[in-house]
Amino acid sequence: MIAFIFPGQGSQYVGMGKSVYDREEKIFKEASEVLGFNIADLCFEGPESELNKTENTQPAILTVSYSLLIEVQKLGISPTYVAGHSLGEYTACLAAEVISFSDAISIVRKRGELMQTAQPEGKGSMAAVLGLDEETVKGICESITNFYVDLANLNCPGQIVIAGEAQGVLKAAEIAKERGAKKVVQLQVSIPSHCKLMKEASDKFSKFLKSYTFKEPKIPIISNFDAKEKNTSHEIVDALISQLYMPVRWQDCVKYMITKGVDTFIEIGPGKVLSGLIKRIDGSVKVFNVEKLEDLEKLKEEIK
Repeated sequence: MIAFIFPGQGSQYVGMGKSVYDREEKIFKEASEVLGFNIADLCFEGPESELNKTENTQPAILTVSYSLLIEVQKLGISPTYVAGHSLGEYTACLAAEVISFSDAISIVRKRGELMQTAQPEGKGSMAAVLGLDEETVKGICESITNFYVDLANLNCPGQIVIAGEAQGVLKAAEIAKERGAKKVVQLQVSIPSHCKLMKEASDKFSKFLKSYTFKEPKIPIISNFDAKEKNTSHEIVDALISQLYMPVRWQDCVKYMITKGVDTFIEIGPGKVLSGLIKRIDGSVKVFNVEKLEDLEKLKEEIK
Protein backbone atom coordinates (compact mmCIF):
# COMPACT_ATOMS: atom_id res chain seq x y z
CA MET A 1 0.00 0.00 0.00
CA ILE A 2 1.36 3.39 -1.04
CA ALA A 3 1.06 6.88 0.47
CA PHE A 4 2.12 10.11 -1.25
CA ILE A 5 3.55 12.69 1.15
CA PHE A 6 4.40 16.31 0.45
CA PRO A 7 6.94 18.62 2.14
CA GLY A 8 6.23 21.98 3.74
CA GLN A 9 8.07 25.19 4.40
CA GLY A 10 11.78 24.78 5.09
CA SER A 11 12.32 22.39 2.16
CA GLN A 12 12.76 25.20 -0.37
CA TYR A 13 16.10 25.91 -2.07
CA VAL A 14 17.22 28.01 -5.04
CA GLY A 15 17.20 25.76 -8.11
CA MET A 16 14.28 23.56 -7.03
CA GLY A 17 12.01 22.36 -9.82
CA LYS A 18 14.48 23.16 -12.62
CA SER A 19 14.60 19.61 -13.96
CA VAL A 20 10.81 19.31 -14.26
CA TYR A 21 10.20 22.74 -15.81
CA ASP A 22 10.41 21.70 -19.48
CA ARG A 23 7.77 19.02 -18.95
CA GLU A 24 5.48 21.09 -16.72
CA GLU A 25 6.07 24.63 -17.97
CA LYS A 26 2.29 25.24 -18.10
CA ILE A 27 2.03 24.68 -14.33
CA PHE A 28 4.71 27.29 -13.60
CA LYS A 29 3.02 29.72 -16.05
CA GLU A 30 -0.40 29.19 -14.45
CA ALA A 31 1.08 29.92 -11.00
CA SER A 32 2.86 33.04 -12.34
CA GLU A 33 -0.40 34.37 -13.81
CA VAL A 34 -2.20 33.98 -10.47
CA LEU A 35 0.67 35.51 -8.47
CA GLY A 36 1.56 38.34 -10.84
CA PHE A 37 5.27 37.48 -10.92
CA ASN A 38 7.47 34.80 -12.50
CA ILE A 39 7.54 31.90 -10.04
CA ALA A 40 10.03 29.94 -12.19
CA ASP A 41 12.60 32.75 -11.93
CA LEU A 42 12.13 32.86 -8.16
CA CYS A 43 12.50 29.06 -7.81
CA PHE A 44 15.52 28.75 -10.12
CA GLU A 45 17.41 32.01 -9.57
CA GLY A 46 16.25 33.30 -6.18
CA PRO A 47 17.51 35.38 -4.52
CA GLU A 48 17.26 33.14 -1.47
CA SER A 49 16.06 36.06 0.70
CA GLU A 50 13.00 36.50 -1.59
CA LEU A 51 12.33 32.76 -1.88
CA ASN A 52 12.41 32.48 1.93
CA LYS A 53 9.67 35.08 2.45
CA THR A 54 6.70 33.04 3.67
CA GLU A 55 4.22 34.49 1.15
CA ASN A 56 6.63 33.47 -1.68
CA THR A 57 7.88 30.19 -0.22
CA GLN A 58 4.42 28.67 0.03
CA PRO A 59 3.30 29.06 -3.62
CA ALA A 60 6.84 28.17 -4.80
CA ILE A 61 6.93 24.83 -2.94
CA LEU A 62 3.35 24.08 -4.00
CA THR A 63 4.19 24.71 -7.69
CA VAL A 64 7.28 22.49 -7.65
CA SER A 65 5.57 19.72 -5.66
CA TYR A 66 2.52 19.71 -7.93
CA SER A 67 4.67 19.57 -11.08
CA LEU A 68 6.49 16.53 -9.70
CA LEU A 69 3.20 14.96 -8.59
CA ILE A 70 1.90 15.11 -12.18
CA GLU A 71 5.06 13.32 -13.37
CA VAL A 72 4.62 10.60 -10.72
CA GLN A 73 0.97 10.17 -11.72
CA LYS A 74 2.06 9.68 -15.35
CA LEU A 75 3.89 6.53 -14.20
CA GLY A 76 0.52 5.08 -13.21
CA ILE A 77 1.35 4.96 -9.50
CA SER A 78 -1.64 5.72 -7.29
CA PRO A 79 -1.73 6.12 -3.51
CA THR A 80 -4.19 4.81 -0.94
CA TYR A 81 -3.58 7.85 1.30
CA VAL A 82 -2.08 11.32 0.88
CA ALA A 83 -0.63 13.62 3.55
CA GLY A 84 1.49 16.74 3.70
CA HIS A 85 3.54 18.47 6.37
CA SER A 86 1.79 21.80 7.11
CA LEU A 87 1.87 23.61 3.73
CA GLY A 88 2.30 20.17 2.10
CA GLU A 89 -1.31 19.40 3.01
CA TYR A 90 -2.31 21.67 0.10
CA THR A 91 -0.41 19.51 -2.40
CA ALA A 92 -2.19 16.55 -0.77
CA CYS A 93 -5.48 18.36 -1.55
CA LEU A 94 -4.40 18.62 -5.20
CA ALA A 95 -3.54 14.91 -5.26
CA ALA A 96 -7.01 14.16 -3.87
CA GLU A 97 -8.54 16.54 -6.47
CA VAL A 98 -10.21 18.66 -3.80
CA ILE A 99 -9.27 22.05 -5.30
CA SER A 100 -7.98 23.44 -8.59
CA PHE A 101 -4.30 24.34 -8.87
CA SER A 102 -4.97 28.06 -9.50
CA ASP A 103 -7.21 28.20 -6.40
CA ALA A 104 -4.55 26.39 -4.35
CA ILE A 105 -1.93 28.96 -5.41
CA SER A 106 -4.20 31.87 -4.41
CA ILE A 107 -5.00 30.19 -1.09
CA VAL A 108 -1.39 29.47 -0.05
CA ARG A 109 -0.27 32.95 -1.11
CA LYS A 110 -2.92 34.44 1.20
CA ARG A 111 -2.04 31.91 3.91
CA GLY A 112 1.60 33.03 3.72
CA GLU A 113 0.67 36.72 3.89
CA LEU A 114 -1.58 36.19 6.92
CA MET A 115 1.09 34.14 8.70
CA GLN A 116 3.80 36.71 7.90
CA THR A 117 1.76 39.59 9.36
CA ALA A 118 0.18 37.68 12.28
CA GLN A 119 2.78 38.86 14.78
CA PRO A 120 5.21 41.82 14.88
CA GLU A 121 8.71 40.98 13.64
CA GLY A 122 10.78 39.46 16.44
CA LYS A 123 7.87 38.77 18.80
CA GLY A 124 7.67 35.07 18.01
CA SER A 125 10.15 32.30 17.30
CA MET A 126 10.52 28.53 16.99
CA ALA A 127 13.09 25.98 18.14
CA ALA A 128 13.66 22.26 17.55
CA VAL A 129 14.19 20.21 20.71
CA LEU A 130 16.11 16.99 20.06
CA GLY A 131 16.21 13.99 22.36
CA LEU A 132 13.22 14.58 24.66
CA ASP A 133 9.74 13.03 24.55
CA GLU A 134 6.42 14.85 24.03
CA GLU A 135 5.38 14.68 27.69
CA THR A 136 8.64 16.23 28.89
CA VAL A 137 8.60 19.04 26.32
CA LYS A 138 4.91 19.76 26.99
CA GLY A 139 5.68 19.95 30.73
CA ILE A 140 8.54 22.40 30.07
CA CYS A 141 6.25 24.65 27.99
CA GLU A 142 3.56 24.60 30.68
CA SER A 143 6.09 25.48 33.39
CA ILE A 144 6.77 28.87 31.73
CA THR A 145 4.03 31.14 32.99
CA ASN A 146 5.20 34.65 32.09
CA PHE A 147 5.54 33.97 28.32
CA TYR A 148 3.56 31.82 25.91
CA VAL A 149 5.28 28.77 24.41
CA ASP A 150 3.80 25.48 23.17
CA LEU A 151 4.36 22.38 21.02
CA ALA A 152 4.29 23.16 17.28
CA ASN A 153 5.58 20.09 15.40
CA LEU A 154 5.78 16.48 16.63
CA ASN A 155 7.95 15.28 13.79
CA CYS A 156 9.48 11.95 14.83
CA PRO A 157 10.78 10.29 18.02
CA GLY A 158 13.13 12.77 19.70
CA GLN A 159 12.36 15.72 17.40
CA ILE A 160 9.80 18.22 18.65
CA VAL A 161 9.50 21.83 17.54
CA ILE A 162 8.23 24.47 19.98
CA ALA A 163 6.80 27.89 19.09
CA GLY A 164 5.59 30.99 20.87
CA GLU A 165 6.83 34.32 22.17
CA ALA A 166 10.56 34.62 21.53
CA GLN A 167 11.50 34.97 25.22
CA GLY A 168 9.35 31.99 26.13
CA VAL A 169 11.00 29.85 23.46
CA LEU A 170 14.47 30.86 24.72
CA LYS A 171 13.51 30.04 28.30
CA ALA A 172 12.05 26.67 27.28
CA ALA A 173 15.24 25.93 25.31
CA GLU A 174 17.37 26.53 28.42
CA ILE A 175 15.19 24.24 30.56
CA ALA A 176 15.20 21.56 27.82
CA LYS A 177 19.00 21.52 27.85
CA GLU A 178 18.98 21.19 31.64
CA ARG A 179 16.52 18.27 31.33
CA GLY A 180 18.88 16.41 29.00
CA ALA A 181 17.97 17.49 25.47
CA LYS A 182 20.74 16.43 23.09
CA LYS A 183 20.44 19.71 21.25
CA VAL A 184 18.12 22.71 20.88
CA VAL A 185 18.21 24.48 17.52
CA GLN A 186 16.70 27.95 17.08
CA LEU A 187 14.91 27.89 13.71
CA GLN A 188 15.61 30.66 11.22
CA VAL A 189 11.99 31.81 11.04
CA SER A 190 10.28 34.99 12.15
CA ILE A 191 6.85 33.36 12.39
CA PRO A 192 5.68 31.25 15.34
CA SER A 193 3.67 28.73 13.27
CA HIS A 194 1.26 26.10 14.59
CA CYS A 195 0.58 27.70 17.95
CA LYS A 196 -2.06 30.02 19.39
CA LEU A 197 -0.21 33.14 18.19
CA MET A 198 -1.63 32.17 14.76
CA LYS A 199 -5.25 32.03 15.97
CA GLU A 200 -6.16 35.48 14.64
CA ALA A 201 -4.57 34.65 11.28
CA SER A 202 -6.55 31.40 11.28
CA ASP A 203 -9.83 33.28 11.87
CA LYS A 204 -9.10 35.63 8.95
CA PHE A 205 -8.05 32.66 6.81
CA SER A 206 -11.32 30.87 7.64
CA LYS A 207 -13.32 33.78 6.18
CA PHE A 208 -11.07 33.87 3.10
CA LEU A 209 -11.50 30.11 2.42
CA LYS A 210 -15.30 30.49 2.34
CA SER A 211 -15.03 32.05 -1.14
CA TYR A 212 -13.48 28.89 -2.64
CA THR A 213 -15.08 25.65 -3.78
CA PHE A 214 -13.75 22.41 -2.31
CA LYS A 215 -14.81 19.08 -3.85
CA GLU A 216 -15.14 15.72 -2.15
CA PRO A 217 -11.69 14.01 -1.98
CA LYS A 218 -10.92 11.11 -4.33
CA ILE A 219 -8.31 9.86 -1.83
CA PRO A 220 -8.43 10.18 1.99
CA ILE A 221 -6.21 12.98 3.32
CA ILE A 222 -4.51 12.39 6.67
CA SER A 223 -4.76 15.66 8.55
CA ASN A 224 -1.82 17.24 10.39
CA PHE A 225 -3.63 18.47 13.44
CA ASP A 226 -5.37 15.27 14.58
CA ALA A 227 -3.71 12.54 12.44
CA LYS A 228 -7.10 11.30 11.24
CA GLU A 229 -8.34 10.76 7.72
CA LYS A 230 -10.59 13.36 6.16
CA ASN A 231 -13.11 12.04 3.65
CA THR A 232 -15.36 15.05 3.06
CA SER A 233 -14.70 18.56 1.75
CA HIS A 234 -16.18 20.05 4.93
CA GLU A 235 -13.74 18.09 7.15
CA ILE A 236 -10.81 19.10 4.93
CA VAL A 237 -11.61 22.83 5.11
CA ASP A 238 -11.97 22.65 8.91
CA ALA A 239 -8.62 20.83 9.12
CA LEU A 240 -6.84 23.43 6.94
CA ILE A 241 -8.11 26.19 9.24
CA SER A 242 -7.18 24.34 12.45
CA GLN A 243 -3.68 23.39 11.30
CA LEU A 244 -2.59 27.05 11.27
CA TYR A 245 -2.68 27.30 15.06
CA MET A 246 -2.55 23.64 16.15
CA PRO A 247 0.58 21.44 16.32
CA VAL A 248 1.56 19.32 13.31
CA ARG A 249 1.33 15.69 14.51
CA TRP A 250 3.47 14.29 11.73
CA GLN A 251 4.69 11.25 13.66
CA ASP A 252 1.09 10.26 14.42
CA CYS A 253 0.06 10.79 10.78
CA VAL A 254 2.75 8.39 9.59
CA LYS A 255 1.96 5.82 12.30
CA TYR A 256 -1.74 5.98 11.40
CA MET A 257 -1.01 5.22 7.73
CA ILE A 258 1.27 2.33 8.70
CA THR A 259 -1.43 0.80 10.92
CA LYS A 260 -3.77 1.01 7.92
CA GLY A 261 -1.34 -1.04 5.83
CA VAL A 262 0.89 1.55 4.15
CA ASP A 263 4.35 0.06 3.62
CA THR A 264 5.66 2.47 0.96
CA PHE A 265 5.93 6.25 1.26
CA ILE A 266 6.77 8.47 -1.72
CA GLU A 267 7.87 11.99 -0.81
CA ILE A 268 7.10 14.31 -3.73
CA GLY A 269 8.60 17.79 -3.73
CA PRO A 270 11.81 19.65 -2.87
CA GLY A 271 14.20 18.23 -0.26
CA LYS A 272 14.22 14.96 1.67
CA VAL A 273 13.03 16.16 5.08
CA LEU A 274 10.00 13.88 5.35
CA SER A 275 11.90 10.82 4.07
CA GLY A 276 14.37 11.29 6.92
CA LEU A 277 11.59 11.65 9.50
CA ILE A 278 9.77 8.52 8.31
CA LYS A 279 12.94 6.41 8.53
CA ARG A 280 13.18 7.47 12.17
CA ILE A 281 9.50 6.77 12.85
CA ASP A 282 9.59 3.25 11.35
CA GLY A 283 12.70 1.82 9.72
CA SER A 284 10.81 -1.13 8.22
CA VAL A 285 8.83 0.81 5.59
CA LYS A 286 10.08 1.71 2.11
CA VAL A 287 10.69 5.40 1.47
CA PHE A 288 11.24 7.04 -1.92
CA ASN A 289 11.91 10.65 -2.74
CA VAL A 290 11.04 12.47 -5.97
CA GLU A 291 12.53 15.95 -6.23
CA LYS A 292 14.15 15.69 -9.69
CA LEU A 293 13.20 14.00 -12.96
CA GLU A 294 15.95 11.39 -12.57
CA ASP A 295 14.29 10.18 -9.36
CA LEU A 296 11.31 9.05 -11.47
CA GLU A 297 13.35 6.37 -13.24
CA LYS A 298 14.48 4.83 -9.97
CA LEU A 299 10.92 4.96 -8.63
CA LYS A 300 9.57 3.28 -11.76
CA GLU A 301 12.04 0.39 -11.40
CA GLU A 302 11.40 -0.10 -7.69
CA ILE A 303 7.62 0.19 -7.66
CA LYS A 304 7.17 -2.33 -10.51
